[in-house]
Amino acid sequence: MLISGKADYRFVMLFILNLLLVVMSEILEKLSEAVELGKVDRKAHYPPHLKGFEGSYEITGTALDAGITPGQILDEALIPTMERVGRKFSEKKIFVPQMLMSAKAMGAAMVQLKPYFISGEIKTKGSFIMGTVRGDLHDIGKNLVSIMIEGGGWRVIDLGVDVNTARFLRAIEENPGSPVGISALLTTTMENMKETVASIKEKFPGTLVLVGGAPVNERFCKKIGADFYSPDPQGAVNYLSMIQSKF
Repeated sequence: MLISGKADYRFVMLFILNLLLVVMSEILEKLSEAVELGKVDRKAHYPPHLKGFEGSYEITGTALDAGITPGQILDEALIPTMERVGRKFSEKKIFVPQMLMSAKAMGAAMVQLKPYFISGEIKTKGSFIMGTVRGDLHDIGKNLVSIMIEGGGWRVIDLGVDVNTARFLRAIEENPGSPVGISALLTTTMENMKETVASIKEKFPGTLVLVGGAPVNERFCKKIGADFYSPDPQGAVNYLSMIQSKF
């Protein structure tokens, strides 16, 4: 009778554990869908067929309440989803508006996780400095890259737009060893990018510099002495993952 009681208890506990795993899996799948489709929160009207439903912000809160760890949310839902979104963008299966909405939904989820980054519960891969060059006020590309890289587990130091060389140098000095991303959307500001890269390489020779933006290409990247160029945010994420794995 005692043996039977123990067996029944184990069966019940196993059943409950399996049920919890199923529930957690469903929450993570729901979060993944919300991010991929760009559903930010319940108030968001986009996408139209999910109007009135919970978005990534609420679902992330639900996941935390259900006992899913911040690391699991990041590794099993957010990172793979944004990798998928980035891949679709690279393959031209989706375009800038859809990617912007996915990035916005990702950012909403990250708001819930930010306290865990600050407390150290989620270990970051390092710091990444990001900014748009002097004279350029465009921030869409910079913001996309920043959100994707933050979602990849990095702490992003966003310097904003119209960033002069001195501010980039100061940020590197305050965060030694951090890779730097520089964006330019105007051909007229490419010369400023060249000057900034040259100054960084002169003062901090070992600093990795990533460049991007509509007028930038691989040839220009090599010409100005930068280390990496990608036409899309996912390329930057992949490159950072590759270099991080070497250390």
